[in-house]
Amino acid sequence: MANMNESKTLAGKRALVTGGSRGIGAAIVKRLAREGADVALTYSSSPAKAEEITREAKALGVRGLAIQADSADAGAVAAAVERTVAEFGGIDILVNNAGVALIGPLADFKLEDFDRTFAINVRAVFVATQTAARHMKEGGRIINIGSTNADRMPFPGGGVYAMSKSALQGLVQGLSRDLGPRGITINNVQPGPVNTELNPDAGEFAEMLKKVNALPRYGTVDEVAAMVAYLAGPEAGYVTGANLMIDGGFSA
Repeated sequence: MANMNESKTLAGKRALVTGGSRGIGAAIVKRLAREGADVALTYSSSPAKAEEITREAKALGVRGLAIQADSADAGAVAAAVERTVAEFGGIDILVNNAGVALIGPLADFKLEDFDRTFAINVRAVFVATQTAARHMKEGGRIINIGSTNADRMPFPGGGVYAMSKSALQGLVQGLSRDLGPRGITINNVQPGPVNTELNPDAGEFAEMLKKVNALPRYGTVDEVAAMVAYLAGPEAGYVTGANLMIDGGFSA
């Protein structure tokens, strides 16, 4: 039993994953739980799915918590962080995973879609980070799920999405200077095409993206979760202010 505990690199840590009920977020919740962390997740509209993922985390012997919070609502985001702290007695790991991809031609792109993209993909990341940082101690970890599209957007209609993910690069590089003296790291994980319900690895669009990749396939949610687990763990203590691609060579 002692050996099992030794392999749990995040034993005793407390994490919050925004948008953790499906896709990449759900895989991150399960991976952090497997590594021994207590994990809270936020969800916007699928309580049954959120509870299912929370049950799976608890089955691994850790505490789990599902919190309804729309990331477009800054107050709800801050409240989710505070609830995590209250329930778990603190927070060591924040994964800003919740995001939205609103794609459309420039001529028709609605200003409300621009504002919603920025609110969820950028403002919520800042609010959660600011709130969590107030509670974090040395060794704290903040990890954003960005996108390879911050560096490369090879098709029309994705300009606003790409802008929102590029904004995270500047935010992380700047905030690494604020948080570094406290021993807290902050990084972006930037996936390329990943097989999820919302972005399946079959179909015309997928075949187009596979041709752009150096590796002619989609990534898996577990591959992204593995990179997040590394950044959350003790071996990544010297990695901060970084934008780390996991994109199959999409941006190469």
